[in-house]
Amino acid sequence: MVDEPSTNYKPKDERCVDHAIRGKCSPRDADLVLAGLAERQHGVVARRQLLAAGVGRRAIDERLGRRLHTIHRGVYAVGYPVRRIEARWMAAALAAGPGAVLSHRTAAQLWNLVPRSGHRLEIARPTYFRSLPGICGHRSALPEDERTVVGGIPVTTVPRTILDFAGIGSKRQVERALNEVEVRGLTDSLSIPDLLARYPRRRGSVVLRALLDDGAEAQGVTKSKLEERFVALLDSRGLPRPRFNADIAVNGRFFSVDCLWQRERLIAELDGRAVHGTRQAFEADRERDRVLMSDGWRVIRITWHQLCGQAPAIAEDLRKALAQGRTLH
Repeated sequence: MVDEPSTNYKPKDERCVDHAIRGKCSPRDADLVLAGLAERQHGVVARRQLLAAGVGRRAIDERLGRRLHTIHRGVYAVGYPVRRIEARWMAAALAAGPGAVLSHRTAAQLWNLVPRSGHRLEIARPTYFRSLPGICGHRSALPEDERTVVGGIPVTTVPRTILDFAGIGSKRQVERALNEVEVRGLTDSLSIPDLLARYPRRRGSVVLRALLDDGAEAQGVTKSKLEERFVALLDSRGLPRPRFNADIAVNGRFFSVDCLWQRERLIAELDGRAVHGTRQAFEADRERDRVLMSDGWRVIRITWHQLCGQAPAIAEDLRKALAQGRTLH
């Protein structure tokens, strides 16, 4: 299984997938070489690695169909056919040749920034790469500070992954990926603004700049400003005002909530990044939601951007939720 990216992720030099074991090995040692490479590479090896390690062509060919199962030309699963996604990722990187790394959607999946899907695997490498079945190649000479290794698999760094993904994903998908970066605390010495300065005209840079600008604006929104805008929305739509900053008790625990409609057992939380933007706050908020919902409360979370851009929809959702609460209680 791929190692979970640490919350203080930093690019670092690890053993590359193309590392060659120096020297020659006898035929009887071939299985030991296979096992060593497979252990580091999710059960996958490349023919060029075996040759560089001293395993002869005849020894390789004798094991084809028995210990070695072809995934791509010159890339094999050791012992059993590929089943896990990590082995497929490793095999794709090996099939693309030296210097190749996972990129774009595939890199975002490895970093757990987007859900895993059935899209073709995407690879970046410095020279021309003819796409293989199930693999899409991108030609890109990546500097050292834009590439790393996670769980033995070469991949673009988090900032570079976001930059590439911004060129192919929707604005909403990119926004969600950025949120995952923040929640997971995936920091890097090379920031996304640094990359935008390095590649000012790269595809997706416009979308990414807009999202970063929006984030900076939202981060400066105070709690009182959120409440003022929310009250204005309620009054303009004829919706009842809640109790603000109310305290409630659930199973011996006390919580302070932003907006409370007691009779309807409805809570609205006004989320501003300045208040809820840290990973600790994110986890605490979700724990509190779980406890409240287990006691029969319904929790709706509303962000500054939603208040600005989706006010009619928010008002309608609140109207329905309040009506449902009156019916149930």
